[in-house]
Amino acid sequence: MRTRTTAGAAGALALLTALTGCGAADMTKQASPYAAAEGARTVTLSVQSWVGAQANVAVAKYLLEHELGYRVDTVQVDEIPAWDALSQGRVDALLEDWGHPEQEQRYIAEKKTIARGGNLGVTGHIGWFVPTYFAEKHPDVTDWKNLDKYADQLRTAESGGKGQLLDGSPSYITNDKALVKNLDLDYKVVFAGSEAAQITQIKQFAKEKKPFLTYWYKPQWLFEKVPMTEVKLPPYKEGCDADPEKVACAYPHTPLQKFLNADFAKKGGKAAAFLKNFRWTTEAQNDVALMIAEQKLTPEAAAEKWVEANEATWRKWLP
Repeated sequence: MRTRTTAGAAGALALLTALTGCGAADMTKQASPYAAAEGARTVTLSVQSWVGAQANVAVAKYLLEHELGYRVDTVQVDEIPAWDALSQGRVDALLEDWGHPEQEQRYIAEKKTIARGGNLGVTGHIGWFVPTYFAEKHPDVTDWKNLDKYADQLRTAESGGKGQLLDGSPSYITNDKALVKNLDLDYKVVFAGSEAAQITQIKQFAKEKKPFLTYWYKPQWLFEKVPMTEVKLPPYKEGCDADPEKVACAYPHTPLQKFLNADFAKKGGKAAAFLKNFRWTTEAQNDVALMIAEQKLTPEAAAEKWVEANEATWRKWLP
């Protein structure tokens, strides 16, 4: 799974660099000058570091600007700080959340500073994956109980004498260190540092037809380029991941949610109504994400291309 603070060309270039580069500075403490600008036709969207979330924001931003006449700013914030920014009114909306029950309890139920914005229409799932070419040769690798059998083949310089479980950014939702420990697996979690760096590593493994085990998630456009097969972990049951130190089960399937600053939800007019209505499919998100990440279109160009081809879909979102 980082910010633009000016509306000029320099700010736009900075945002493009942040969205398409292999890494980005931590800008989580910066706020948009447009956030909570009462009476102004401005909207500030939180954009997460993974490309699927960037696709949501790109399309929402394009339509807010070109169909509803708003001025839109984006602020790139990590998952947990995004809730603080939303609560404080430094951003108006978060369009893709993968489930943060503690934050929901604090900010929605108790402080009432954040409001639910509805279902994004996309179901997210985190899991462990091996390349399909390896799973076809060794079908039993898709059961976690057999992973140690392949640890030798999955060792890298970074994992030392253990098999490597490749993760992305430490800021993403991950139970992997606890899972490795609690399932007593001969593996070490190695962080690539970002989604882009993880994709680069996965592509290199695939190019060389090497085996690998990686933390990954759906929806994600990379599956179209590197087919991967999920490793079955112990089944997920409600509450099995309640204690982060004792997790020994699979990740859940999570309907991804939108959240709005509570004041913006009430007073945001057509912009708030539009963002509540924004709901699309996994396939649509992947189409835009693929244009940004693989075809190297700017987020705005990718959004424009999708919007031109899908008027029947987005027209329903307009208030």
